[in-house]
Amino acid sequence: MPSKEVERFASILIKEVRDAAIRNLDLNLRPDARSATARRWRAGGIEKGSQSDLLIPESVDAALYFLLKAVDEGVLHLKMVDSGGRDVDLTREGLSELAGWYIGPEGWRKEYSAERQTDIEEG
Repeated sequence: MPSKEVERFASILIKEVRDAAIRNLDLNLRPDARSATARRWRAGGIEKGSQSDLLIPESVDAALYFLLKAVDEGVLHLKMVDSGGRDVDLTREGLSELAGWYIGPEGWRKEYSAERQTDIEEG
């Protein structure tokens, strides 16, 4: 069971990173989008309603999953500062379960995300 501090990290990660990334990438699907990414995607046949509805959240989720897995395995040592100013060692307090808590069917995405989700396999 994650601590209150780890749950706070999860909420911030989902709302401020996952959901923000998906919303930002979705902007490239607008017909009036002029960014280099939008032009590249249109040239490659990626448009709203195509596989983008799957590819965008799956890509964001895969990146976050592997980030959290690296923290779980101690490859990346990550700390956050809680509201009281205390360092929270996510590698230790995450109990090597951050990636699982993120991607699980009843995990953080389901609990905190306002954006669409698909299931990805753990790698």
